[in-house]
Amino acid sequence: MHSLVRGRRGVAAVMAGLACCLVAGAGAPAGAVPGAPGPSADEVAEARSEARERDRRLGEVTVMAAEAQARLSELAAEAEKLVEAYNGEVVRTARAKEAYEQANLRAETARAEVDLARQSVVALATQSYGSLDMTQPMMAIAADGGGAQGYLHRASVLAHMGGGQAETLNRLRDSQEVLTILSGQAEDAYAEQREAQERAAEAKRAAEEAVAAQVAETRRVQEEQARLEKLADAARDTAERLARQREEALEKARAAEESTRYRGLQAVALRRDTARMRVAQGASVSRWALNATARASRGDIAADWALTQLDKPYVWAAAGPGAYDCSGLTMRAWEQVGVGLDHWTGTQWTAGPHVRLSELRRGDLLFFGEITGNPGDIHHVGIYIGEGLMVHAPQTGDVVRVAPIWRRDLVGATRPA
Repeated sequence: MHSLVRGRRGVAAVMAGLACCLVAGAGAPAGAVPGAPGPSADEVAEARSEARERDRRLGEVTVMAAEAQARLSELAAEAEKLVEAYNGEVVRTARAKEAYEQANLRAETARAEVDLARQSVVALATQSYGSLDMTQPMMAIAADGGGAQGYLHRASVLAHMGGGQAETLNRLRDSQEVLTILSGQAEDAYAEQREAQERAAEAKRAAEEAVAAQVAETRRVQEEQARLEKLADAARDTAERLARQREEALEKARAAEESTRYRGLQAVALRRDTARMRVAQGASVSRWALNATARASRGDIAADWALTQLDKPYVWAAAGPGAYDCSGLTMRAWEQVGVGLDHWTGTQWTAGPHVRLSELRRGDLLFFGEITGNPGDIHHVGIYIGEGLMVHAPQTGDVVRVAPIWRRDLVGATRPA
């Protein structure tokens, strides 16, 4: 009966706490997200704006680089043409020089023939006409003015030269003409070709200078392009990183807010359920405790006995009678009906057949944690008392109390035997 009085007092305290919790919970607006740490929206927007500006500048320089490369290709092609034209002029100049040298050789031969012919004419004229000035070349004698008397004199001389003498004179004239023609042609051809070579060399130098300048400009633009690519990549990375950090911070804030709301609602529901349970318990504990011997089920007896331990403090490794931990409470409850259990959730999990949650009976043990190869990963146990509720010793700072069984870490149930 003393336990029943304590239970009723606990119900009143729980109902008062439940009312306070409901009032406090009503003040927090649903869906409010507290200020999350991390980059602000303005910082993310500024980073994205900087990334766009760098991308724009990179696009402009990329176009410039393509144009510079295209211009370089055009200049290089033109330079190749001019270089090959120069090479052609060099070949033609070499050939002109060779022709000039050969013409000089032929001119030397012609000069020798002229000298030989001159000597022959002079010798003939000296033998026949001592009055003539034989120091002049024979062609000069024939072409000299000297008036009518001089011309008649020279014509008389020539008229007396017959046969071999006339042939010698003709050879002299022809040799002089050939010498003059060949020498002039060779000199003109060589001079003209030298001028062509010089023009080609100048064009070649200009083309090579243009190509060198464009190579330098193209390299400069490409280096600027590479620099801006790095800056643009860095700006994009920064914008993405800040956006990702902000989203993560907001998500954490939302999750924290949702978790806070969930825990608040869960606490409210728990207090409400506990209050209802204790109100109901106030009316029925005496029936559960005083009529235990009349019940047929051992699970009912174990559950009813556990309810008589409400409000006793949780103490680690305690097994009664003034305090309990979770497995200590369940061990003592089933001890009331002669079933011995170890003071450990690891072996209590295997102390009887496992039952489906849809087939729970009063007195069944409910286990929480994680099922692995390590029995210690099952870390909590309670006793089912019906209507989705259990009695258990929760944690340090708490007391033996009634709670809903539906928790995230609920892994199963056993029925001790």
